[in-house]
Amino acid sequence: MRDRKDLILVSVLVGTLMSAIDTTIVILALPTITVDLHASLVSTIWVILIYLLLLAAFTTQLGRLGDIFGRGRMFNSGFLVFIVGSAASGASPTIDILIISRGIQAFGAALMQANSSAIVADNFPPSERGRAFGITTMGWNIGGTLGIVLGGIITTFIGWRYIFYINVPIGLIGFVLAVRYVRDNNRAPSKIDVPGMVLLLSILSLVSYGATDIAGHGVDSFNTALVVAGLALIAPFIYVERIVKFPVIEIRAFREPRLTFSLFAALLQALGYLSVIFILIMYLQGIRGFTPLTASLLLVPGYVVASLLAPRMGRLSDHIGAGLVAGIGIFLMAAGVLIYFTLKVNSSLYLVVLASIVSGIGGALFWPSNNSAVMSSAPRRLYGSVSGLLRTLSSIGTLMSYVITISVASLAIPRYVAFEVFLGTNRQLTGGVSSKFLGGLHAALLISLVLLIFAGILSILKSGKKKGEAFDPEKGEFKKKIDASPQGED
Repeated sequence: MRDRKDLILVSVLVGTLMSAIDTTIVILALPTITVDLHASLVSTIWVILIYLLLLAAFTTQLGRLGDIFGRGRMFNSGFLVFIVGSAASGASPTIDILIISRGIQAFGAALMQANSSAIVADNFPPSERGRAFGITTMGWNIGGTLGIVLGGIITTFIGWRYIFYINVPIGLIGFVLAVRYVRDNNRAPSKIDVPGMVLLLSILSLVSYGATDIAGHGVDSFNTALVVAGLALIAPFIYVERIVKFPVIEIRAFREPRLTFSLFAALLQALGYLSVIFILIMYLQGIRGFTPLTASLLLVPGYVVASLLAPRMGRLSDHIGAGLVAGIGIFLMAAGVLIYFTLKVNSSLYLVVLASIVSGIGGALFWPSNNSAVMSSAPRRLYGSVSGLLRTLSSIGTLMSYVITISVASLAIPRYVAFEVFLGTNRQLTGGVSSKFLGGLHAALLISLVLLIFAGILSILKSGKKKGEAFDPEKGEFKKKIDASPQGED
């Protein structure tokens, strides 16, 4: 039984690893893709955005498919779809076909991501979930590291198409393990919220396209109208979600304060922190003049530290409570941002490495603890929906962090220079332009810092117990005491 659970965890880890790799591996390959496929910079950026957009729009609903048809079946299907999308991406002859292929890849990733946390929750008791989520978190960090490093190495020495082909053998291994060991859960009645899904996809698409167009061409009536239209759809989206039986955003999930705090902490962390990575890449490439590969290697220590510590920190949250551990982690990530905020045009690179390590420790504390807090607070009947909701909110934050970063960069310096820096072109800024660009990056870092502080506050708030409760390390959650007493201990 123990061996089977471990093999299930390995299968989830492989799916997580592939999904994480493909959120970062494309970044350093974008300049080469742009030239090789004779594409515009505005078009090429959608190779990243389409992946994140579909993850954000579909993840919750695909988690619900797991509730209906079986999480094992949906998770296993995700491997196959992801493999097909990866192979098609590598073979794409034009930028349009590459974007479509990335969409297929994203659909497969959404199938895996939507059901992965619920599969862990199905197979591990609450007292072991922190460790299990710590291991899957390690997959995210290892995947992020491999994506950044392999993106530069493979593109430089083999060719950009192989950044997608690499997923095929890895995916086949994960698929074989999943088919053998991941079983379906007890199915529950549910339906797909088509109106809600269409509205969410429309909101994210309109805002993302409009903001990207502003960054590429400047503000005009067309792109302003797109952003306004996207924001205007939020009200009808909320209305639909309140009246449908099985919504994209599970309103019932927000009735439990601890679950609400955990979900919004995940949203704010993704929104606030992913942009920091790209701000740092722009600083190292645009201001310091490093190559994309060299710039990425300076950020690797934080990923390595997070990968090594995540399982330990997950076990720690099993014993002292997930909320407190997650809150400490977020504040450490905010401390890392503060260190980045001190960077000048000629600052020591040791500051970059130090901030990366501090942030990595924070991430190791936050990610597994917050995942554990979410699933421990969710009713078992909503495991699939809440698992998908967690990933949806994180994906929305990730997508919007890209949009914010692009917009901030385009406002700080001339737009064509901002796009060159963002896409990884080795162009060093000088003189007043360099100082102005650095000021823009500081402004973006300040926004990230505020978001992370709010996320930390939410995490700490969810760590408290209600009157008459005590933390049960065997269950990994707060529960009512048999003899509740104001003087009782946690």
